[in-house]
Amino acid sequence: MSHAGAAFTKFPEPQPNPSPRVAHIVSVAGAQAVAVVDRLPASSPSLRVEIGATMNIPTPHATVVGIVSAVSVPMPDAASGTEEISLIELNLAGELVTDPATGRRVFRRGVSSLPTIGDGVHQADLDSLTLSYTQPDSATIDVGALYQNPEVPARLLVDDLFGKHFLIVGTTGCGKSSALTCILKSLLPEYRQARVVVLDIHGEYAAAFGEQAEVIDPSSLNLPFWLLNFQELAAALASADEHRDAEMEILGDAVLWAKRRYSDSFTGRVRRAVEAQCMTVDTPVPFRLADIVAYIDEQLGRLERTLNTLPYKRLKGRIDTLVSDSRYSFMFGSLMIEDTMADVLGRIFRVPVDSKPITVLDLSTVPPEIMDVVISVVSRLAFDLASWSEARLPILIVCEEAHRYAPADAGARFMPTRQALSRIAKEGRKYGVSLALITQRPSELDTTILSQCSTVIAMRLSTERDQAVVRANTHEGTLDLLDFLPLLGDREAIVLGQGSVMPMRIRFRDLHTAQSSQSRHAAFSYAWKHSEISKDELANIVRRWRSPAKPKY
Repeated sequence: MSHAGAAFTKFPEPQPNPSPRVAHIVSVAGAQAVAVVDRLPASSPSLRVEIGATMNIPTPHATVVGIVSAVSVPMPDAASGTEEISLIELNLAGELVTDPATGRRVFRRGVSSLPTIGDGVHQADLDSLTLSYTQPDSATIDVGALYQNPEVPARLLVDDLFGKHFLIVGTTGCGKSSALTCILKSLLPEYRQARVVVLDIHGEYAAAFGEQAEVIDPSSLNLPFWLLNFQELAAALASADEHRDAEMEILGDAVLWAKRRYSDSFTGRVRRAVEAQCMTVDTPVPFRLADIVAYIDEQLGRLERTLNTLPYKRLKGRIDTLVSDSRYSFMFGSLMIEDTMADVLGRIFRVPVDSKPITVLDLSTVPPEIMDVVISVVSRLAFDLASWSEARLPILIVCEEAHRYAPADAGARFMPTRQALSRIAKEGRKYGVSLALITQRPSELDTTILSQCSTVIAMRLSTERDQAVVRANTHEGTLDLLDFLPLLGDREAIVLGQGSVMPMRIRFRDLHTAQSSQSRHAAFSYAWKHSEISKDELANIVRRWRSPAKPKY
């Protein structure tokens, strides 16, 4: 049939694909396509189409890359003797094109040359897989291998992963800590000036990085109380009952009075720095707790007996408790008050790096009632340091068990920590401060912080609620891959977002035991057969329990 006057565009022939054809397109709708499986030749019995596999669809201008999201036989009928029709559902993720500047084939996200009915669907060969999942011209790190083909390295984009916040989720025991260790160790050989602070809640990372990490625990930590802003100081000192407002008012006046008194008595650099600005309760300058107590005593002496003195007495009692308790000595135990702010910042944030780009802040023995205060201070100092240095010091803050101290709904208890982390999540990219959140319960994590993560590394997740939260906070066209989270093995993950070239299922590199994070899970099967503890050993445990020293494992 001829059509007079009809104009047809002449397209170049599709590029030949060396991999075997397995299907042909029968439907295209948006970013999804459906293909009917061809009758495979008897000489190719090994050809299999599995969910998560990468397929190539040659078109006139490019080779479209799709990921298999479902396989089905819509009308199985073995009894009738008719041949069944097998369908493949594809999510179109990107395309392989020729770069006009270099003449090389490269992968790019998005599809400009959509496939149409009849186009062949081919299994991706090694060369196209390598092109699709790597970016030769971008800074990347190798963290393992592609699940569908172990010969293809799994590479993550350095700037997009670390510069735009990322999330690692998974149930207990699936390998979240090992995955984080693998990511950071892959970073270290080339990026020796990195600055990473790991907030280690369970004491798992002390041995993971060897001499490349500065390990700080409460016995060696120096985080003076005067570095706390007023909200953090109130969280540590004020009560949480009906007297809180009164105690905070007293504390605010006392802190401002103590800072001015210390500044007036010290004529060095602190006074010179403060003279040019208005002193506030949040100004990071030293002051003495003894001056706080002296102010409270002075106010108590002026009050009449009929007035309520309980807030003053409770505030003073709380200060006395913190000073006398050896568990808080890293913050409240210093006898000499000096301006050590530069030294504290230099050690925690590795300025200079001095061949130790990672700081492991072991918080496993920090009292729970002050844990969120410590994390809040470190997070806030990281943001302020990066902003005042004009983004010259990019810092990654790793939040292990993030849902514990940045929960979705915890009232005022975790407010300083949530605000500090939220500020980094929303504004940190401008100054070079980024978050790595590790959690087994994403449904319990603060939604504001969660929504800012541009990359999700999803490991095995069993609960529907947690899976739904991951889907809701993932801006990716291949969310069907998340349906298989309960089926992932240990150290396996689905990577979605800007940190990878395109969505992929990977298996993290198996680290040597000495290089991986050390879990404290007890081996019941061994301990219940072979271990025994004597009375003397129990007495020694009790002695160490009562001492401020860190537990020995």
